[in-house]
Amino acid sequence: MTHCILIGAPVDEGQRVPGCMMGPSAYRVAGLGKVLESLGHTVEDRGDVQRGPLGEETHENSAIHHLPEVVAWTKALSASAQVAMPDGVPIFMGGDHSLALGTVAGVAAHAKAAERPLFVIWLDAHSDFHTPETTTSGNLHGTPMAYASGRDGFAPFPPFPAPVPAENICMFGIRSVDPAEHAMLQETEITVNDMRVLDERGIVAPLREFLERVRAANGLLHVSLDVDFLDPAIAPAVGTTVPGGTTFREAHLVCEILHESGLVTSLDLVELNPFLDDRGRTAKLMVDLVGSMMGQKVFDRRTRSF
Repeated sequence: MTHCILIGAPVDEGQRVPGCMMGPSAYRVAGLGKVLESLGHTVEDRGDVQRGPLGEETHENSAIHHLPEVVAWTKALSASAQVAMPDGVPIFMGGDHSLALGTVAGVAAHAKAAERPLFVIWLDAHSDFHTPETTTSGNLHGTPMAYASGRDGFAPFPPFPAPVPAENICMFGIRSVDPAEHAMLQETEITVNDMRVLDERGIVAPLREFLERVRAANGLLHVSLDVDFLDPAIAPAVGTTVPGGTTFREAHLVCEILHESGLVTSLDLVELNPFLDDRGRTAKLMVDLVGSMMGQKVFDRRTRSF
């Protein structure tokens, strides 16, 4: 049994398609808490994090928008993660992926205090490895992994408390990487299991290889699950659709293996935009995936009507 801590992160400012702020409510309406309780876990809903006061941060890259807002969210979510980590498994319900600037920072601070290494698995179509200096879109949801790995160029943000070593990061399901990100990634030892790798090797072997590294190091494992990890044919409620994502069964298999590992210590659910959904279809699928990550088996899954 796990104590699951639900934390809403209604972050909308890291990208330009409004609607992600409704994500936390959509997860609650789709029954995330009830699914976790049905699996024997205890559930505590701590409500939505409140963004702190805005500063006056600016950046020489004129493309960047909502910088003070994202910095404020980063500080608030980092603090929330640090408070929650000793109490159970926090599940951060987003909100766009810029929320991970804060959640991973807070989890990293906890890992440092616990003297255990932090590992991150990034289930996403995008590498999100831009810095504020390299982004051309100005969308800060494309920067969390560069921040977490200690890249330079994040001066407007608080210093990252304990950069995650490159060998402790696994990007899984990647299929959209900008040239600047590609160049920076090639300078690192980050494991990038893009869709070509998964097509050639399958889902299971690369995932288990990474999880064995986590186990051998007695590490904490943060999972960041983006809606666009999934193929848009089954998960339309995202503003950054990229064809060729994981199928229904592939996504559930990933989550089932993560559960069987017993290693997951924190989780992001990001980029759900209910305004773009089809009668809650994507929200329900994401809730089912969390169920698989927390112990629901394929033969336990109920038939749903949409």
